[in-house]
Amino acid sequence: MARITIFPLPGAVLYPGLQLPLHIFEPRYRAMVSDALARDRRIGMIQPQRPVEGAALFSVGCLGRIGDVEALDDGRFNIVLEGETRFRILRELTVSTPFRQVEAELLADTENEVLAPIERASFEREARRFADAQGYAVNWEQVARLDDLSLINGVAQIAPFDPAAKQALLEAPGLSARCELLVQLMQFFGRASGSDDDGVTLQ
Repeated sequence: MARITIFPLPGAVLYPGLQLPLHIFEPRYRAMVSDALARDRRIGMIQPQRPVEGAALFSVGCLGRIGDVEALDDGRFNIVLEGETRFRILRELTVSTPFRQVEAELLADTENEVLAPIERASFEREARRFADAQGYAVNWEQVARLDDLSLINGVAQIAPFDPAAKQALLEAPGLSARCELLVQLMQFFGRASGSDDDGVTLQ
């Protein structure tokens, strides 16, 4: 079990092995970053179930370590959070700090899990269809060089899905399950909408 300072942010999902840049400007979260930097540099990213103050939290998040940090003159921070491990909340703690803290169980993910060749091929095929339908520019040569874990978690983190879908991806029990759910979501969202947005470049 671990005591984790949490940053509840709708739509922001971090995965082990990936990075999440954050601009910290609210006073309570500036205090959170200052506290983390003075201790172990770790913050737990988790989504609230509703985008309101004090909302109940989803049960699974990802613990991150502050890597790059830029402290601005007015007290704000630009940080890069590096995903380390998923966690499951056991209970929220009663604290005097302006930021929330929980007691959590750290989840052991399999770092060397790989996809079957047919799973990888099916995913890349659906990803191409989705990117074309949404008007995204993708460097497919770079995609082909990614290992399975970086590819699946990377797409899960940046994909333009709603918060509930992103949460389901984070909670998926293993790489194959996350890959299968990603394919289903790309098929669903690809059918549900075209793109009115400007082109986005996925690296």
